[in-house]
Amino acid sequence: MKRPDPKPAAVPLSERTLTQLPDSVKVPRYDRRKITPGIIHIGLGNFHRAHQSWYLHRLMQQGLASDWGIIGAGVRPNDAEMRRRLREQDCLTTLIELDPMTSDIEVVGPMIDFLPVEPANGALISAMSAPEIRIVSLTVTEGGYYQTEDGAFDANHPDIAHDAAYPDQPTTAFGAMVAAYRARRAAGLAPFTGQSCDNLQNNGDVLQRTIVGLARLSDPTLAEWIAEKASFPNAMVDCIVPATGAAERAAVQDLGIEDAAPVTHENYRQWVLQDRFCAGRPPWERAGVTITDNVHAYERMKIRVLNAGHQILANVGEVLGLQTISDCMQDPDTAAFFCKVQQEEVLPYVESVGDTSPQDYLELIKRRFSNPMINDTTRRVAFDGSARHPGFVLPILRDAIAAGGALSGLALVEALWARMCLGEREDGSTIAPNDPHWDDLHRLAQRARSDPDAWLENGQIYGDLKDHRAFNQAFGFWLTWIGQKGARSALRHYVSGADI
Repeated sequence: MKRPDPKPAAVPLSERTLTQLPDSVKVPRYDRRKITPGIIHIGLGNFHRAHQSWYLHRLMQQGLASDWGIIGAGVRPNDAEMRRRLREQDCLTTLIELDPMTSDIEVVGPMIDFLPVEPANGALISAMSAPEIRIVSLTVTEGGYYQTEDGAFDANHPDIAHDAAYPDQPTTAFGAMVAAYRARRAAGLAPFTGQSCDNLQNNGDVLQRTIVGLARLSDPTLAEWIAEKASFPNAMVDCIVPATGAAERAAVQDLGIEDAAPVTHENYRQWVLQDRFCAGRPPWERAGVTITDNVHAYERMKIRVLNAGHQILANVGEVLGLQTISDCMQDPDTAAFFCKVQQEEVLPYVESVGDTSPQDYLELIKRRFSNPMINDTTRRVAFDGSARHPGFVLPILRDAIAAGGALSGLALVEALWARMCLGEREDGSTIAPNDPHWDDLHRLAQRARSDPDAWLENGQIYGDLKDHRAFNQAFGFWLTWIGQKGARSALRHYVSGADI
């Protein structure tokens, strides 16, 4: 019997080997040697490479924006490993589209370097001080902007206090940006645009508040210069990009490519951007970016339906042992729960945007969440609930309270989060710590088993909501029910429309 031919060895990804990749793989048509830097991106994870970098790649494929190359940067020690991986493959990334109906594999190349990762960020400050850098963009997670519970700049945070005391040796991305602004002003250079790419409402305004607030602590005149001369556009970004693990690296290898840091993504992207750039920008609209002054309407719809929707599913998914968001959408109880909360308690507080109604957008999100090829784990989506619930879910709850609307489902969402923070699934398996404030959340969740009010005492998250009678009662009812009868029983009771 004839043995099957052995599978050809995967080709190590590099500039030199692009012509050796399988014919099915799309590669850059532009000469990467002619790319010059214009953007530094801090926080170079999967989302950036599937989103902003892809849009720039799309421009470069048209022969545009060759002077807007990306230099990667990081301020955390573990960013050094990403730097090593990407530099070994000439900063190229393989993007794999995950869609049941189509298949698309593409190597993108707008990134041309990755700066050394240093405790005092000297290389980053020096690079941002160069005149050719006109945009500094960031993905540092929605909880990484040093805000207080009411959205103000947290000047008392230890990281901020350090950067204010040692402005030439900052440890945060924002301290490094302030140091670079200082160097540019001293050299007579114009400031760069600060561009947030995080899932954060009014993200440009939040970034400006953090940068100016930090600068004011050490150099008030610099703060005034930044506020007057620099710009911080608001933006809404959207693309589901799962984390990369061994399975994803094996999948790209099966496709014939040896990539140490591949990225998988859904067949959908959206970027809505305010045209507020003090030092110019790439022609983003030529790549499909929506340029508008009404970013808020787009981001409100997305944050309330998609981002809050992720929290509706992820916490109960963890409790029930459902591995991915698509698993949650295939589960009859969690899917029905998601649809009822969205329909009755979220969509009433979402407005139409352009030709897209809230109902149309919900149908889009249901299809995207149901994609079985997207291995978007409930653990990843549930990460940092202490930032995501206040940012995505609780504003809807406050609107429901103000309107006298239904809030039982939203209270159940919060009760399921508290249940998840016990750190144990209903099958007895362990939920590993999954929040920067996990220890505090776990302690509160333990107390709330006998006293549900204890969970709502977290003032940094709930503030005055803990004193709202209807929410307090609904939350207590659901957490008690979950403790006595289980999460699935609670979902069914809610979906049935029975009284609480």
